[in-house]
Amino acid sequence: MKTKILGRTGLEVTIIGLGTIYIGSQPSGPSRDLDEEMGARAVEAAIEAGCTLVDTAPLYGGTTVEKIVGNALRNRPDLAAKCTVVTKTGAYREGKDHTFDGTLRSVEASLERLGLEQLDLVYIHDAMGVPMEDVMSDNGALGALRKLQNEGIVRFIGSASNDPPTNTPYIETGEFDAAVVPDAWSLLNQEAAERILPAAEKYNIGISCATPLEIGLLATGPIPGKDYGRRSFSQECLDHVTKIQRLCQDYEIPLLAAALQWCARHPQVTTVIPGARTPEEAVENVEAAELEIPEAFWDDLAPLVRHWEKGVHR
Repeated sequence: MKTKILGRTGLEVTIIGLGTIYIGSQPSGPSRDLDEEMGARAVEAAIEAGCTLVDTAPLYGGTTVEKIVGNALRNRPDLAAKCTVVTKTGAYREGKDHTFDGTLRSVEASLERLGLEQLDLVYIHDAMGVPMEDVMSDNGALGALRKLQNEGIVRFIGSASNDPPTNTPYIETGEFDAAVVPDAWSLLNQEAAERILPAAEKYNIGISCATPLEIGLLATGPIPGKDYGRRSFSQECLDHVTKIQRLCQDYEIPLLAAALQWCARHPQVTTVIPGARTPEEAVENVEAAELEIPEAFWDDLAPLVRHWEKGVHR
């Protein structure tokens, strides 16, 4: 699979990574009842298929997902040697803690769950509602991560927030080596083009694009009666996706491949991290990234790429 360098970290990663928020969960979405064996097999399958980036967090599954990832890597040290595992700190099922001491405890616990002695990259996670000056202070989460960085426990530091208005000012400080950017870059949402991607270019920040499939809509196309969870798509938006799907059919290209590769084509987007529940989904995402798509398709797709306002159409 094609690789890129994750900004100023220098880490070389595949253009498709493994997002683990759904690992081992039921089709309805993230669950408290995870199939840990299936989740571990999904991690193994993704890496075996060629994925070299695994993105996780203590929030996912109430720390269970980190354990799943750790168990998979312990069981297959040959695969562990091939991948970069990144995690997050600050957001947990029981609430948020972006304090200095809380961050130190979080990273220590993540290392234990993942079975690692060092983390290549740790993101400050979902700091919505927390004063930015507190998070960024020497006595806050950033200060703690800088301490761990100086000690060689954490190599690089990033920002990750499900709320683009929260994520954007953190990225624009230039303090972060990388950022996970959900809900801001897809065939239906180009919010990142306004401020996030220009800041990434200015400061050489490695961008991981999350939610590229719009909660599954861009994986399958519209399905009548389907519940898209936290998304509520307008009929106009769904009809538009059908137009994109028809273009894909004309070129005999899966919509999934078009949606993932479109995100990764931007020069500031290093990797795209769709979620996978099962080994089959993990492999399908990798195969979609490896499919050869002609330039003529991208030329024909360009007029169909538009931004659909959140809360109105999606």
